[in-house]
Amino acid sequence: MPIAVDIDVMLAKRKMSVGELADRVGITPANLAVLKNGRAKAVRFTTLAALCEVLECQPGDLLRWEPDGPGDGDKAAHESGASVPAASPPR
Repeated sequence: MPIAVDIDVMLAKRKMSVGELADRVGITPANLAVLKNGRAKAVRFTTLAALCEVLECQPGDLLRWEPDGPGDGDKAAHESGASVPAASPPR
């Protein structure tokens, strides 16, 4: 999946355990593990906001886009119905 989750990085920076984060956010450790390990298909904004509040960070500190391979960005845009401008030739 092209969205990488860096919750483990923030947990290490904050010296916090998964269990403590789950308790403070109000989700189960199992659901947090699904999110942390990149197996989640979606995350609620309320959960993302709670994670950011507890970890004192921004959403971009927890989530980043990472292409799977060549042309991944074009494929995602095509599937969403967005138009993709033609690439400029190299100079």
